[in-house]
Amino acid sequence: MTYNLWMAASLLIVDDEPNLLSMLAAALRHHGFAVSTAVNGRDAIEVTKQQRPDLVVLDVMMPELDGFEVCRRLRAAGDQTPILFLTARESTEDKVRGLTLGGDDYLEKPFSLEELVARAEAILRRAGHNGAAVTFELADLRMDDDAHRVQRGGQEVNLSPTEYKLLRYLLINQGRVLSKAQILDHVWDYDFGGDGGIVETYIGYLRKKIDTTGVNLIHTIRGVGYTLRSP
Repeated sequence: MTYNLWMAASLLIVDDEPNLLSMLAAALRHHGFAVSTAVNGRDAIEVTKQQRPDLVVLDVMMPELDGFEVCRRLRAAGDQTPILFLTARESTEDKVRGLTLGGDDYLEKPFSLEELVARAEAILRRAGHNGAAVTFELADLRMDDDAHRVQRGGQEVNLSPTEYKLLRYLLINQGRVLSKAQILDHVWDYDFGGDGGIVETYIGYLRKKIDTTGVNLIHTIRGVGYTLRSP
């Protein structure tokens, strides 16, 4: 199992919830980021000054020094490190405040890991970070996300945009069993009016294009969902 997602990028994650902080750090390291953590705003400022991360993933609602104040102090000191705010707040006023203070993006809790990774990558690209190419690999299956190419056993695989998006989601979550509802939410729009039948249909399309060598990577877990994993 291999991910090459912005392997040169360093992230600082700041959150006062230890369980969430630990989970996010482990997940982002698994996706190829170099990760440091801080549990409060004061530590976040010090670590940012010392380590100069490429991106700060910053919780807003923290005691003493909240995320907005951390951002304000960093910007006042001339520190332009990109900041991605994490918050449970839904107020438009809060979003505007965070972006006005100098934040680069805003992600509401609860969020998916895929969305967090996508937002982080987008901010890093806008900041001109020269990270590694975004590639996913499993066995002899390879996806080059920058070139939008897929190969199995060295042979080119031509996918429709939806098939590509579905395969990408499976690759990001390789080894995990994904329900039809999860796949619908992340591959199609959240307000998509269809049902699980479309997931079955597109899984079938993918199998006909990906699993043609006799070694199947796409597996059905009856009553649960689908997973992408080595035999």
